[in-house]
Amino acid sequence: MSISSSAPWLKYYGNTPQHLKYPQKTVYEMVKAAAEKFPKNCAYEFMGKKTTYSEFMRHIDDTARAYLALGIKKGDRVTICMPNCPQALNSFYALNRIGAVSNMIHPLSAAGEIKFYLNFSHSKAILTLDQFYGKVASIMPELDSKDVKLIVAKIQDELLAPLAIGYSLTAARKYPAPPRKGEYIWWSEFMRMGKRRNLPLPKDMGKAEDGASILYSGGTTGTTKGILLSNANFNALGLQTIAASGFAPIDGMKMLSVMPVFHGFGLGIGIHTALIGGATCILVPQFNVKTYANLLVKKQPNIIPGVPTLFEALLRAENLENADLSFLRGVFCGGDSLSIELKKKVDAFLEAHNANVQIRQGYGLTECVTASCLTPKDYNRTGSIGVPFPDTYYKIVKPGTTEELDPNIEGEICISGPSVMVCYVDNEEETRNTLRRHPDGRIWLHTGDLGKMDDDGFVYFSQRIKRMIITSGYNVYPGQLENIIDGHPKVLLSCVIGVKDAYKMQKVKAFVVLRPGIEPSDEVKKEILDYCREHIAKYAMPYDIEFRTELPKTLVGKVAYRVLEEEEAERQAAGEA
Repeated sequence: MSISSSAPWLKYYGNTPQHLKYPQKTVYEMVKAAAEKFPKNCAYEFMGKKTTYSEFMRHIDDTARAYLALGIKKGDRVTICMPNCPQALNSFYALNRIGAVSNMIHPLSAAGEIKFYLNFSHSKAILTLDQFYGKVASIMPELDSKDVKLIVAKIQDELLAPLAIGYSLTAARKYPAPPRKGEYIWWSEFMRMGKRRNLPLPKDMGKAEDGASILYSGGTTGTTKGILLSNANFNALGLQTIAASGFAPIDGMKMLSVMPVFHGFGLGIGIHTALIGGATCILVPQFNVKTYANLLVKKQPNIIPGVPTLFEALLRAENLENADLSFLRGVFCGGDSLSIELKKKVDAFLEAHNANVQIRQGYGLTECVTASCLTPKDYNRTGSIGVPFPDTYYKIVKPGTTEELDPNIEGEICISGPSVMVCYVDNEEETRNTLRRHPDGRIWLHTGDLGKMDDDGFVYFSQRIKRMIITSGYNVYPGQLENIIDGHPKVLLSCVIGVKDAYKMQKVKAFVVLRPGIEPSDEVKKEILDYCREHIAKYAMPYDIEFRTELPKTLVGKVAYRVLEEEEAERQAAGEA
């Protein structure tokens, strides 16, 4: 195909193919194909314990039989409320093996949020860790369905014996253990049940276009949306990422899978891309700077996908001062905007530590699993988020229309390609607003983000049309938090903003007007924050509440949140924040 004027970026592909072949397979079948090709390769490593591809496939099939024995069947939905650990991976692919749909949620979600996700997805079961048992068990009696099964796993079940004993004596004692008898089933018993019944696995693996998983986003309106992603979406993302990275094949390489499995970036690239390519996932269940630095030195991963916060942590890690990072072949940033200054600092750090790579920025959103464009291997442009993946197209349109704009004019970023979602679950109106057929006949995903494209097809992100805070790579929607805070009996009105933070990029701050007769005090602040902890995920918690007698308003009477953002920025600049 000749380079088209509608895809000027193709001339910067280098060795990247312009088009790819996409097998009509499920996500399970893609990993199975990799296992047949690389049976002795290590599929994943978890805290020192390695699992080969052939062993992984046996674990998946055993787990699939366990879900069948539990009564899960094709089309059912099961919630996975887990960090990056083997039980989460086994369940994601096992559910796909039997035609069920995984519903991926953050294990640090508040109890009320977990209740919402279970009811919204009509899940028949939920898998979580013992340390989250109390939170999940508390909402089980309140669910719309009283038949939801609770499966409880332990980290130590997947550790080598000496480490498992140590974990049980230390980390496991930091939280209360589930009661001896309760309305739940231990993972170990769940697996034994599957082996006892030994039900036959379905011969029909399903279709590429079938839904594989539900992930969550605020959509274009900032209210929670369940995003149905198909087998084809995940598989296209994996194949495109491998091709665009410029160092295929990746079999035998190691991916530091630190991005969480409930996040499109973590699941789509950190897990599925690595596994369909025959690479090794180094599973990191919990991120902290010290562990991260130790893993880099000890495990020597070849590929690191992460958010800006993760790479900022590189610069602060004490035990990387004299480290040799020459083993790195790809360092990829997504999930949030990478500032020009942070990129310069990270690139300088990599060069100083013998890494012959620069950090490469991508862009995407959960509605297309995750990344859909990437900085070309040999063509970086300052401030650009890269060029589209193979078979993916970008255009910039006048906001609110399908009218394409000329190069270098800012408008709404639209994306078309094989990784674009199936739909928003049970929300036809929002799906219609977001997935629109343009005059060119293609379906385009309207991202709600502003940006521009230069004459060569390099894309530049400007800002979000929708109001959103990104903290440590997680999307936080102020409107949702304000609804929760306003629900407190002492609160009249609230406004939530993102405040610049050196580590998290942004942190959450709430401004509150109390009801008449209620005086501001540390006691009232603590009461509201405690209320928030019951209803808001840990990563989205306000770090502070500032009481106001009134909030600034726009001419039409809406809260002028931008005024509060400007005030906070001025305070930070003056050194008061």
